[in-house]
Amino acid sequence: MVGSDGSNGSMSPSPPQRQTRESAPKQYGVTKPLSQSGPSEADKLRTKELEKFLDDSGLYESAVEAVKREEVLTRLKQIVKDWVKEITRLRGYTDQMVEDANALILTFGSYRLGVHGPGADIDTLCVGPSYVMREDFFYVLHDILAEMEEVGELQPVPDAHVPVMKFKFDGISIDLLYASIDLLVVPDDLDISDVSVLHNVDEATGRSLNGCRVADHILKLVPNVKNFRTALRCLKFWAKRRGVYSNVTGFLGGVNWALLVARVCQLYPNAVPSMLVSRFFRVYTQWRWPNPVMLCEIEDNELGFSVWDPRKNHWDRGHHMPIITPAYPCMNSSYNVSASTLRVMMEQFQFGNKICEEIELNKAQWSALFEPYLFFESYKNYLQVDIIAADVDDLRAWKGWVESRLRQLTLMIERDTYGKLQCHPYPHDYVDSSKQRAHCAFFMGLQRKPGEVIQEGQQFDIRGTVDEFRHQITMYNFWKPGMEIYVYHVRRKQIPSYVFPEGYKRSRPSRLTNQQLGDKSSEENGEIYRSGSTERCLNRKRELEGSENNQVSPEKRQSIRPQRRDSMSPDLLGVKNGIALNECSSTVLVRGMEGAEANGLCLSGSTSELLSDNLTNGGTGIQRNERQQVEQQKEVSEELNKLNGDTLLVENGNHDNNHGSRDGFKLQESSWVDSHKSDTKLLVNNHGENSAQLYGDELQELEPNAAHHEVVLKSRDAVSSESVQKTVMRHVHQFLLLDSFMFICFLGHFCLYAAVCRLFYGHFVAG
Repeated sequence: MVGSDGSNGSMSPSPPQRQTRESAPKQYGVTKPLSQSGPSEADKLRTKELEKFLDDSGLYESAVEAVKREEVLTRLKQIVKDWVKEITRLRGYTDQMVEDANALILTFGSYRLGVHGPGADIDTLCVGPSYVMREDFFYVLHDILAEMEEVGELQPVPDAHVPVMKFKFDGISIDLLYASIDLLVVPDDLDISDVSVLHNVDEATGRSLNGCRVADHILKLVPNVKNFRTALRCLKFWAKRRGVYSNVTGFLGGVNWALLVARVCQLYPNAVPSMLVSRFFRVYTQWRWPNPVMLCEIEDNELGFSVWDPRKNHWDRGHHMPIITPAYPCMNSSYNVSASTLRVMMEQFQFGNKICEEIELNKAQWSALFEPYLFFESYKNYLQVDIIAADVDDLRAWKGWVESRLRQLTLMIERDTYGKLQCHPYPHDYVDSSKQRAHCAFFMGLQRKPGEVIQEGQQFDIRGTVDEFRHQITMYNFWKPGMEIYVYHVRRKQIPSYVFPEGYKRSRPSRLTNQQLGDKSSEENGEIYRSGSTERCLNRKRELEGSENNQVSPEKRQSIRPQRRDSMSPDLLGVKNGIALNECSSTVLVRGMEGAEANGLCLSGSTSELLSDNLTNGGTGIQRNERQQVEQQKEVSEELNKLNGDTLLVENGNHDNNHGSRDGFKLQESSWVDSHKSDTKLLVNNHGENSAQLYGDELQELEPNAAHHEVVLKSRDAVSSESVQKTVMRHVHQFLLLDSFMFICFLGHFCLYAAVCRLFYGHFVAG
């Protein structure tokens, strides 16, 4: 029955009930917020200081540059529209179709989110009709742009995971994608967020459309866009300063950081930017990866696109740091993250958390949070990857290809050393101006896994690994003469001077600076590896340095690991300090490192007399004597554990693999956890071999001197070691058994032959 007021016959809510419903806060994300608290006066003051610091750091573009960007986009829109009309005319369509033909230019990435800075590129998407193909984009439009004076550094990448055309238009860097949708005429008011745009498109087109769709969803899913933008701008700047901003290298890119910040905004909807930055580090230092970060429920659809679901897709179970995009098809935006890069980012999160706690206690300024990471003072051993080309244009293409494959080198080293040699690829390239040819270099820090007991003199032999990497690099489809790559192993004291800003290596700072305290407190599987006492560390270093200077290195024996013929060279014998290098084959032998690798700190089992008090509460590296901080930390931990009634975050930064339900995404432990554990160990598997062949039937944890390490580790007295003797005796025993079997077979055949001959001889005599 319908009432006189036009409503149906059901009873309408009373005014108090209606008022309660209207006053209920809106929920952003898949769970309730951790806190609805607003900012205090101190928080507002810190926010003003943060915004002033970002402005003084030059993170905001000028009005003149903003106007120029708008002019470039307007010019580009007209170019693609004229290009589509020309294609329509060439395809023989009517004059009316030519007149109605249209193409759109949409933006995404940092520009669409409103967090771009001076000199940043503009991520753009060209949306065209169904009859204008991707080939038209990379050939016809490419030729049109190549003839324009305003366009420079034009570089098409049609074979990329997301096909793109890179160029500069009037000095503004443009990354242009193309998507052909299932429409004859593209309307000017096209809603890119509508799932209908994905009808009848291929995977590459779906990925091209996903950038704009994700950006629009993010802006709709955050409670306060202005606060989100300020916090995101801050954290992107922080990530670049700390060397963890690079999706291609295995860290996080712009969309990854945007999703992480957006999730924190959902958990603290009333927080101001200074609070959001502090809560960001507080949340993600305790986040139990690989539980996923999601802004909304994963949407499935009948369009046939694959969505991220480790319960169904086995390839999703090996992801270390899942950050799920909110738009269909939902996918993991951080699939490039490896175990080593996740470890580096967790250390940097702990550093950021420590500094933010000091800022809240008025013990530090915002500038302390953005101190650059001292990469070349953090490790003892490095890999140097030199890239050379004939000219600047060839170097640009060659460098992009090599940089995209550096992540594979990290994974291959982890695989071939069973995860015992950790890699830290640094996402910055360096140029040696003294070289006449076009040149740049990348560096990768190396250290053994903390807590691993390795016998003195043992080695990590990664020559074959580097040869395999170099072979993959040379498969570049657009290789030209002059494109070369060299891989070197260098120690910290051998780092070239051109990587330092002043052109020379500055003196080493004190070991116990605030930054190093935060960087050196690392976690691995929930265990905190603390350094020994400062005195013992210094004594140990003096002993090591003395032994290196006073003792003559014995002649290097040939590695146990079989090498290819082209990977061996007479130069590999007798190389000082256990480094084997041949430029022709780009082979490297890295010796197992003793003690700590970072800044010479000893990673012993004993507790540091000087640092033990400062390495509490999850290894954050700061002493918390203030009662206020303890209460805040306890309150946040309790709130985090209440998310959706599940154990969301782990205390003290423990990163085990007990996957609960996080952000409303419940996973079956038997289907994901066990698979993830096995897949994590299979990261070291060579080309998908059966894990039982590598680790045994029970996937037991390997010991440093286990038989499996005979092909990886080598010691000075390896010939007399028990493991090698067992291997040799096993081969000898197998050879003797084979020899005996062959002898018995020969003897049997001989006896049979003699019997046959005797039979024929007797028959002949009888005849």
